[in-house]
Amino acid sequence: MTTAIMRETGLDEDILRNLVHRFYGKVRRDPVLGPIFATRITDWGPHLERMVAFWSSVSLMTGRYHGRPVPAHTPLPVNGAHFDLWLHLFRQTAREVCTPAGAAHVIERAERIARSLRMAVVEAQAAPHAAPSLR
Repeated sequence: MTTAIMRETGLDEDILRNLVHRFYGKVRRDPVLGPIFATRITDWGPHLERMVAFWSSVSLMTGRYHGRPVPAHTPLPVNGAHFDLWLHLFRQTAREVCTPAGAAHVIERAERIARSLRMAVVEAQAAPHAAPSLR
């Protein structure tokens, strides 16, 4: 499956690494998102490698990422506007780094992930001790 996706999209590990590094460079410089990350991440090397593994798993179906994004994001001081900005920067970077087919592929996944994560984080922040709603 991974080989077929790579052939159809032009994506590979090197392109995803470039995408992640360039994207998080923009995030770190962003006046809204940058401070949120700066207070939580001091050693960017491991975080970037974890994000490369995440996008490899999500985009190429490699299974390299083993983590729990919702609990990691729930305590962050974020709202819908933060997710919208994150998506804007991600779309922009994907279009700069990837082939058109590759950009469409990762952007579609980013939009789906952002939508799910946004709902989970907002719900968890509103009722931190409640069981999650299974809508």
